[in-house]
Amino acid sequence: MKNSSDKIKYFIYARKSTESEDRQVLSISSQIDDSKKVADKFNLKVAKVFSESKSAKQPGREVFNEIIERIKSGEVQGIICWKLDRLARNPVDGGQISWLLQNGIIKHIKTPEHDYYPEDNVILMNVEFGMANQFIIDLKTNTKRGLMAKVNQGWNPCVAKPGYMGDKFSLKGEKKILKDPERFDLLKKTFELLLTGLYSPPQVLDKLNNEWGYRTPVKKRRGGKLMSQSSFYRILADPFNYGRFEYPVGSGDWHDGKHEKMITESEYWQIQELLGRKGKARPQKHVFAFTGMIRCGECGSMITAEEKFKTNKGNGHVRHYTYYRCTKRVKTAQKCSQKPIEVKDLELQIINQLIKIKMPENFKDIALEYLDKINDTETEDRQKIYENQQRTCDSLEKQLDNLLNMKIKDQINDEQYKQKKIELTGQLNKIREAIRGTEHRADNWRELAKKTFDFACNATYKFEHGDLETKKAILATIGSDLTLKDKKLTIQLKKHFSIVEDGLVAILKYSRWLEPASNSSINAQTGTFMPAYAQRGG
Repeated sequence: MKNSSDKIKYFIYARKSTESEDRQVLSISSQIDDSKKVADKFNLKVAKVFSESKSAKQPGREVFNEIIERIKSGEVQGIICWKLDRLARNPVDGGQISWLLQNGIIKHIKTPEHDYYPEDNVILMNVEFGMANQFIIDLKTNTKRGLMAKVNQGWNPCVAKPGYMGDKFSLKGEKKILKDPERFDLLKKTFELLLTGLYSPPQVLDKLNNEWGYRTPVKKRRGGKLMSQSSFYRILADPFNYGRFEYPVGSGDWHDGKHEKMITESEYWQIQELLGRKGKARPQKHVFAFTGMIRCGECGSMITAEEKFKTNKGNGHVRHYTYYRCTKRVKTAQKCSQKPIEVKDLELQIINQLIKIKMPENFKDIALEYLDKINDTETEDRQKIYENQQRTCDSLEKQLDNLLNMKIKDQINDEQYKQKKIELTGQLNKIREAIRGTEHRADNWRELAKKTFDFACNATYKFEHGDLETKKAILATIGSDLTLKDKKLTIQLKKHFSIVEDGLVAILKYSRWLEPASNSSINAQTGTFMPAYAQRGG
């Protein structure tokens, strides 16, 4: 050593971050061990050992700043560290170290390979700090370039969303986003259930957690938990599920993803309408029931609403009107010829549609009784299917066990093991999902039918006497693709309500359908829609 270090006191400083910049760096404990060996070898007096887990690419490390302040106070005059880049990877912190060394406030910096003294040429130290800083700059640039290349290929570089998982076996830079075989289909079913309009989000979430057994992925001893309500609402609002993602987040730059979609874009916006989110107008002064739900049948613009007040010049009475009209906001809508429609006329059309699916209470009971008979006849077949599925599941589990034994005995190599395990695991997850479907099939379609029938019995009354939110919810429940043209509202009925409407049209042709004695006749006619519900369950 150039100078005697007998009177110099030292701090040992060790640092490691969790970011990619320090992937190859020794652990903090190893750095401390090496630094202590250096101190013992050269008889350096250590006052205290400091360590922190934080990146040095930006100023602001608490422990490092404490060391600098205590050095400035004269408490110690030297630093021992594993490498110089442990002290700084940014020009601000590097400049502080260089300045304190040049002015003799720091009298000695010791690493296993080098010594740095005030009288040394500062170029060497500055070059090392500069190289550390440039490494961060290059790393950041290359990382951004790699992430954008992935984005341009259609893959979201962020953490996998619920229902999806990262590709663990592809090469770096070629990793894709895959379906989570345990959770994708379960979450997809929640969207499908919500789109029926017969379940609220809390009801669907309860089914997901408590009936279907959803649990979050286990990572580093965490996970295996129920889906929280806040997480569920975030999933419902995430465009990623219909194939779009924003990157960088908050930038406003949206990209088309290549990952498998849970729902269509149209279904996504239907759900947002049901939740009262994006895609619907929100007037500041007035609230209208059907804004944000209906499009103009001529130009495709959204239909909005407005209030008007007319004063009778003769008696001074003021009359209040609410009209729905085309916003004419689409570029091609300047010549749109559609005229406004008064709300009472619009609501009358909705009521007429509700009347078409209105089911008398006594017929609802007959229909459900018929469904139970169908269920009884299917039970035996369903049990046979279940037993066969269970045998397949047991066989696949046994194959996985045998595969692991072959791997342990070196009868197959790692690549063969991975490929076969992926194949068998995929088959096993599919059959397990099929078993769950078989177990719940009867209850699911009967419950859907019951809820549909209950809704069909009461929707007309609730619409006529309900508030604006109730009216909006009922219209969103029965149909989608709502268009208004020439003052006529067109509603695309959802499948289960369309089945009810078609069935009722056929049944109401017969005048005896209200008589209990005619149940057998009714059963013959209900074939138009009863088997359709059974088919939904199968």
